[in-house]
Amino acid sequence: MLQETLRQGQTITDAALDRLIPKETQQPVSIHKAMRHSVFAGGKRLRPILCMEAGRMIAGSLPGGIEELGAAIEMLHTYSLIHDDLPALDNDDLRRGRPTCHKVFGEALAILAGDALQTQAYEVLARLACSPEARVRIIEEIARGTGTVDGMIGGQVVDLEAEHTQPTAEMLEYIHRAKTSALITASLVSGGLYAGASNRDVEKLRAFGKSIGLAFQIVDDVLDVTQTSEQLGKTAGKDTAAQKATYPALFGIEESVRKADALVQSAFTELDRFGERAGTLKELAKFLIERKK
Repeated sequence: MLQETLRQGQTITDAALDRLIPKETQQPVSIHKAMRHSVFAGGKRLRPILCMEAGRMIAGSLPGGIEELGAAIEMLHTYSLIHDDLPALDNDDLRRGRPTCHKVFGEALAILAGDALQTQAYEVLARLACSPEARVRIIEEIARGTGTVDGMIGGQVVDLEAEHTQPTAEMLEYIHRAKTSALITASLVSGGLYAGASNRDVEKLRAFGKSIGLAFQIVDDVLDVTQTSEQLGKTAGKDTAAQKATYPALFGIEESVRKADALVQSAFTELDRFGERAGTLKELAKFLIERKK
């Protein structure tokens, strides 16, 4: 059942992305080739799937047009990966099993491809087929989740500044909650808002997202030191080599895994009020910590 959810979610998201991102033949062709190179490099589409399943849980069925919201979120996620891989940041040559954007197209086009995906995402968000009130709340939610105050960019900044230092547990949790968990949380909340979630529903989705988002990044840290580059589809051991702040470095692998498990169990309780309708989101949460790449 879960594998079918993941497969369908990927298919729906990829179709929306293909429709919404300019074709490689559209002038200027170089930037559109660079954007598509990274977007269609084979990502799991976890954030769009979480978004869509949150909408399904609230509405009882998949709301029409929500795949465009998921696609916009994936554009933002991919933009962050393109920029993360640049020499000035993580300096990585491999992403999703393919050469990174700047290795294929050069640094200038990679920077612009990330910029273009971000602006394309907000064009899509501005046209969402939901109420104007929901649309504004969704845009605000996603902008905050990718911003500098407790958002993705802020987390990246603190992560950079923490290299070659001895981070505290509090700093490490902040980095992971901002850099990774914030966009996962925004994906869930925005999917709920699209489907007409109440304020109480939004609170529950937000709490669920914060827990599974942190668990996801803890597992990512563990995989970085336990899997090969071929298994991960990206360069293994990069965090250790860069002396980055990670959970295994601070707590060890076994304790890190225990923390991730506890976070997911805590997340489950946030969805109790939704009964059986929360089943798929709970399965997705388990998948996030049981995955091998």
